[in-house]
Amino acid sequence: MPQAILDFELKILGSASATPFMDRHHTAQVLTVSGTQYLIDCGEGTQRRLMEQKIRHQRIHTIFISHLHGDHFFGLFGLLGTMHLNGRTEPLRLFGPAGLDEVLTMQFRHSYTHLNFELEFTAIDTTQHAQIFEDKYVTVHTLPMRHRIPCCGFLFREKPKRRRLLSERLPAGLTPTQLTALTLGEDVFDENNQVVALNADVTTQPKRARSYAYCSDTLYTESLADLVRGVDLLYHEATFMDDLRDRAHTTHHSTARQAGLLARKAQVHRLLIGHFSSRYRDLQPLLAEAKTMFEWTELAVEGLTVQLAE
Repeated sequence: MPQAILDFELKILGSASATPFMDRHHTAQVLTVSGTQYLIDCGEGTQRRLMEQKIRHQRIHTIFISHLHGDHFFGLFGLLGTMHLNGRTEPLRLFGPAGLDEVLTMQFRHSYTHLNFELEFTAIDTTQHAQIFEDKYVTVHTLPMRHRIPCCGFLFREKPKRRRLLSERLPAGLTPTQLTALTLGEDVFDENNQVVALNADVTTQPKRARSYAYCSDTLYTESLADLVRGVDLLYHEATFMDDLRDRAHTTHHSTARQAGLLARKAQVHRLLIGHFSSRYRDLQPLLAEAKTMFEWTELAVEGLTVQLAE
């Protein structure tokens, strides 16, 4: 009984900070786990970016908004409206800071918009590291950020997988219930308590669970390293280069060097940097700076797709 391959893929839709620039758009990302899609932030123009990347917005399962600066959520109302016009009926979960529901309610009221689907909003405490969401594939925890307004990141962890069955070693006639028990690590016995199949003989270790940490707008915060330690993929904002670290501190942002330093301290596997200031036409110097601290760094530019192997 071969197991289906579970995908774990991140797609970058936008990499710009406060103002869009040339072909750089406001922040938005889509994480896909086993065919289920999660939208992380929703800057202006996100629905256009979804179309360009051939991502069907009706398949989005849950939306996570990190904070209420416009470059991270001004595209949300338009996206919800398009979902409504295209006939969505499936409920949509929305997580974000307190106040997001008030903004949307005002927009709905004054535009006479009445959604055909249920929008399930949950206000999150951006100051806490806590689990806020769980489905059959992932758990999601908040990551407290230090920004000018309430802001958090999100830590996605894939749930542990079941053990894999070795079909050539399985006794004939096992029931679906018995097969499930084997994948859960149990031995199977008959009605006389005689061994039918030992788990160790007919299964192998499950493939490892994967993880992704999204660190939105924030001052460099060394304590984050403990919260994201060892993740497969870390995204960390890198609005400025380190010669402007005073500017970064004033605006509650980070530099490319600081992003690399955090990745090194957290011993992550890969780092993506994004949220670039429009002052930088060429992003290669930011990449080079981050790499001085952490070699396995990439630019989170529009259209980048990262697939994490099991």
